[in-house]
Amino acid sequence: MLLMREGFDATCERPLAAPVTVLAGQTGSIKVLRGQLLRITAQEAGAVASLFGFQCDDPSVWLSVHHTRVFSNSYLLGSGMRMVNNRRRPVMVLGKDSVKRHDLLMPASTTAWLAEKGYRGEGCLESVQREVARLGLNVPKLPDPINLFMHVSLLRDGSLVPEANQTQAGDSITCRVVVDSWFVVSACNTGIEGNDQPAPLRLSVAEDLHGF
Repeated sequence: MLLMREGFDATCERPLAAPVTVLAGQTGSIKVLRGQLLRITAQEAGAVASLFGFQCDDPSVWLSVHHTRVFSNSYLLGSGMRMVNNRRRPVMVLGKDSVKRHDLLMPASTTAWLAEKGYRGEGCLESVQREVARLGLNVPKLPDPINLFMHVSLLRDGSLVPEANQTQAGDSITCRVVVDSWFVVSACNTGIEGNDQPAPLRLSVAEDLHGF
């Protein structure tokens, strides 16, 4: 269930960001205002979306995967779950989700790490850093992402086991955003077998589900 838009004045005009296509191996961004819906859609099978978020009026407040795990007491992302910032305040709430398999444990890949694994191309970290700089966001450090559509299991002995990604073209998640934010999304290579083929993504914003 998506969070209701408390205090939202429907009579006020608010800009609605145009859809953004993130090409495979690249990073894109989109601005979403409080109360609007953000949808992230896989354009091809096997897509992974590494999600970063920064508060518009203070980019030092960011979407925090670490605080989200603690806030929810879970390493699994489920419907109705609040994703919170590094001050433990909600940023967005997960609503519609056709995949229901996401990762809250793995860090962003780097170009050097990918090269060591035998992959070519730019790492997620460097790609996102460049996009953050392009947006002019003053970010003291880059947090770890929420890896949407990535399939990773945590075994009893503490081992992390990446599994083959089953995401199909057209799969998506939709979240209600509760604070004006810039979201930066990477479709880069993860370097993790089973999740290692970058695929394009579509970022879109609407006031309600009928707007998609």
